[in-house]
Amino acid sequence: MTVLSRPITWIAATALTLTSLPAMALAPFKAEYQASYMGMQANGSMTLASEGSGKWRYSLQVKNQLADLRQSTVFEEAGNRLRPLTSEDTSVLLVKRRNVQATYNWTSNQATWTGDVKPERRGPVALRAGDMDALLINLAIARDVAANRPLNYRMVDEGRIKQMTYRVVGKEQVTVNGRNYEATKVSRVDGNKELLAWIVPEFPVPTRLLQRESGKDALDLTIKSMN
Repeated sequence: MTVLSRPITWIAATALTLTSLPAMALAPFKAEYQASYMGMQANGSMTLASEGSGKWRYSLQVKNQLADLRQSTVFEEAGNRLRPLTSEDTSVLLVKRRNVQATYNWTSNQATWTGDVKPERRGPVALRAGDMDALLINLAIARDVAANRPLNYRMVDEGRIKQMTYRVVGKEQVTVNGRNYEATKVSRVDGNKELLAWIVPEFPVPTRLLQRESGKDALDLTIKSMN
């Protein structure tokens, strides 16, 4: 990923392996993050809100003087899995604007994309049980680390299918709302890029997300508060 190329999506992303362990129950929340993007301080937030009829909207925003990056996914629970229904990815970087919408049709088992996306990336792409978009993997990682599940995912995003595997690389202390927690640190490496996430069982999303490129920090989100 270049600095200009969909940083939220990269953060955000085999079928999920089911176990007998219970899933973390979904509940609305708003998390505020201290962010750093393109070497400048930014504000970040993650929210989960009910859309009714068993549907949820999960949103992420990072904004500073140079960029306004937003992504949201409407999803539902299907058994023990989080299943995307629609998503929207919008970025404004200086004078460059980009917007992409996705539809995940689980009746026809096909995903399609519209908006500012190349014709060859519009789909349709065949879906299978457990597929998620990049953003939704944030929630899945938090649930699966807490339940000690394998961290293996199949991401279907902008006409592509990509296998993603995270590994546990250690434990670290983190502070949220003035309280210390022990976090499980996980990592995924993709070429010259690495995504690190810090997971605390009490929180439904990572307490920190760090994207590194060629050994340098590109995007850093550290949770400040949650309610």
